[in-house]
Order: sequence, then structure tokens, then C-alpha cells
Amino acid sequence: MDKFHTLTQLLDNAGCQYNIFDLGRRVNEIDVSQFKAVEDNRQPYPWPLQQHAHLAISFWQPNHSPWIWFLRLPLDERGLLKQAAVGDFIKYVIEAMGATLNAEPTEEEQEKLAANPYTFKPTDDKMAIFHAQLRQQLDLPASQYYEHAQHYLSGQLDWEQWQGVGLQGLADICARMKQENNATYIRKSITNLPMTPLYALLGCLEHCPLPDTLSARINEHLDAEINSDNPDIFLVSALIRALSDSNTSLLHQALKNILDKPELCHREVLIAIAGRCWAGLSSTDIAAKFLLRLAQTEDQALFNQLFADLVMLPALRGIMLQVLHGQAEPELIAAIQKLQQHARGQ
Repeated sequence: MDKFHTLTQLLDNAGCQYNIFDLGRRVNEIDVSQFKAVEDNRQPYPWPLQQHAHLAISFWQPNHSPWIWFLRLPLDERGLLKQAAVGDFIKYVIEAMGATLNAEPTEEEQEKLAANPYTFKPTDDKMAIFHAQLRQQLDLPASQYYEHAQHYLSGQLDWEQWQGVGLQGLADICARMKQENNATYIRKSITNLPMTPLYALLGCLEHCPLPDTLSARINEHLDAEINSDNPDIFLVSALIRALSDSNTSLLHQALKNILDKPELCHREVLIAIAGRCWAGLSSTDIAAKFLLRLAQTEDQALFNQLFADLVMLPALRGIMLQVLHGQAEPELIAAIQKLQQHARGQ
């Protein structure tokens, strides 16, 4: 039992094939070699959320269906995996499944494995897009809801007949965007959908790389909402989240357009930007404007939480610290001083 120090050692030893996804921020596959570097503490976890790595690990033996572990593993202040937690989880696994990972756990062992402190239950939307992406990647058929959702988004049904369209079907279409004209169906449906299916579709798209034509269509919708007389904050939030994996220049411009209007910078929008669109904060100017708008909410607890989360991202750490120690507006300086006092426990 002591010879396995990492999850991939255990999986490799058992002769399993496996895929690893991040489920914390965006549903996003992690390259196995990168994850092994994380496991060896050679690099920090790339996408931490609330100082944890949220993982989905699917693994399978030849001619067997995949098992899936949903894990929430703690990180230290440097963003490195806490080895003791990994070791604890490996112990739970070996007790339930054996080191070969081909034993069928009893109901009691399954319950024990599921009840360990490192497993978590993803939200329905993340679960739907994760399963859609995994099935597409493993060349498995889409869910039973796929075809009906495709008919709906293609405009073959009345737009108001959305009640029978399943979230899993929308997720399948987003995961299979490069197939069967699905990207075109999505792009043409965006401006026709009633609000309920629109929100569901946008929620799936925030986990998918978008073709430029689709990004442009969503951005047009966002611009129209931003410039309307009475913008819907929740729709602005959903649209910017959906653009999170767009090309960098488009995402930067979309964030600038939002952050230039203080009235749009509701906490819902700012949380969406921090949680999904962190790649767009790679510009020091945009990061500074984001933190200013966050300070202007006068919600110090939210400021502290989002700043602490963003500074843990390896890609943003240098930029966040640069803003922290640079010239700033008085409101941002005040929020930073309170953040530092909080960090010192004053």
C-alpha cells in the first residue's frame, strides 16, 4: 500500500487507461504529463478554486466501462497538492477496490469510498458537459437527448417548444461542435432562443473552446445588452462567461466594454469574470480595472475572496501582485489596505 504515492502511479500500475479533467473553474481536460508534474509537486495546480483542485478522473480496464472519481483535493499556499490528502484517498481506494482496480467493490465498500472526505458532487451543468466531453472523447455515442436538442437548435421546431429539450442534449451538441453543423445551429439559434434554453446553452458553452464565428455572434448579443437602456445583469454575466474560451483579443475587448461601465459591474458579473474569464485578466490594465470595480462594490469580503482566488492562479499571480503594489485609485488602495490587514489578522 505504501508504494503508491500518486494517483497516476496507482492507475498506471493497474494497467488502466484514464483521463483527467478540472471541474473547478471550467470543465477542462488536464494533460496527463502536466498532472504528473503537479502530483510530484514540480509545479502548482494550474486552475485552483478556493485553494482546492477539483478533479474528475475517469479510468477503465480494457473492455470495461469507466469508473469516475470526483475529487476535491486541498492545496497549500503555493498551490501545490497536499501529499497527505492524496495518500489518504489512495488508502481508501485500495481498501475498496484493491491495487489492481479490477475488483468489484461491495455495496458497503462503495459507500465507504463515496463517503471519504475528498469526493464531491459536481453541479448538474458541469456534470452534463463533463459527461458530454468524455463520451465524445472516448468515441461513445451521445446521450438519448442529443437528437431532439439538435432538431430544436436547428430551428425545425417552434422556439417556444423548449420544455422537452434536455440539458444533457445541449451539452452533447456543445461537446460535438465540430460535427454535423452543430456550431452553425448554435450560432443561428442564439438570437432566437427564449431565456430559459438560452441560459442553459450559454452555461454549456462556457466550458467549450468556441469558433470565431460563434464568439462573434455571442459578443454581438453582449454588446447589444451592454448598450441597451436597461441591461439585464444576469444575461451580461451569462454571455461573458460563455466567451471565456474565445480568442484573447475578443475576450479582452469584451471585458473592457463591461468594466468601462460601473453600472454593469454588479457582484454577479464580477464573480463570473473571476470564475470563468480569468484568462482575460492577463492584461495588467484590465486586471487593475477589474479590481477597482470589485473595490467599488464596497463588499470587502468579496474583494478578499476573489483576490485570494485569483492570486493563486499561476498564470495571474505576477499580474495580481503587480497591481497590489502599483499605483492605484483611492478606492482600490483602501480595499488593498483592508485586504492586507485581514491577511495579518488585524
